[in-house]
Amino acid sequence: MSSTTRTPWLTPVLFALLIIGLGGLGGVAFSGGGQGWYQALQRPPGTPPPWIFGPVWTLLYAMMGISLGLLVRDRRTAGARSAIAAFILQLVLNLAWTPLFFGAHRSGLALIDIVAMWLCIAWTIVLARKVNRIAAWLLVPYLIWVSYATYLNAGFWWLNR
Repeated sequence: MSSTTRTPWLTPVLFALLIIGLGGLGGVAFSGGGQGWYQALQRPPGTPPPWIFGPVWTLLYAMMGISLGLLVRDRRTAGARSAIAAFILQLVLNLAWTPLFFGAHRSGLALIDIVAMWLCIAWTIVLARKVNRIAAWLLVPYLIWVSYATYLNAGFWWLNR
């Protein structure tokens, strides 16, 4: 009996912790730096209070990590490498957004980044569905949230050009 048969949950849990950690680094690194700037911006309608982002992103990062862990666990399945590569690309774009928006105060570049991220997430879902349907479904709330975040980013850019 292989270790993945005995503990099929271990890889997804470890990847969830990894992704939460990576996502948290960006939040910690820019938690104070852009707040004065951010507070001075005109907000698009429907902008949530700042405290909501931490819990939402923590849950989404956990779901993303579990998704990646399932893909890695099923890496011998046809199409898994492509799905993992697409996941990594969208994650790089995700991790670049916070420094662009909050660090560099470049909402236009952040908007380009988040649109590219949205496309990569959608593509990751398509590829992941062929490998592990649960992995794909775990990314759907993330795509929905990034859709909302794209609206917010576009609104911040438009209102504060």
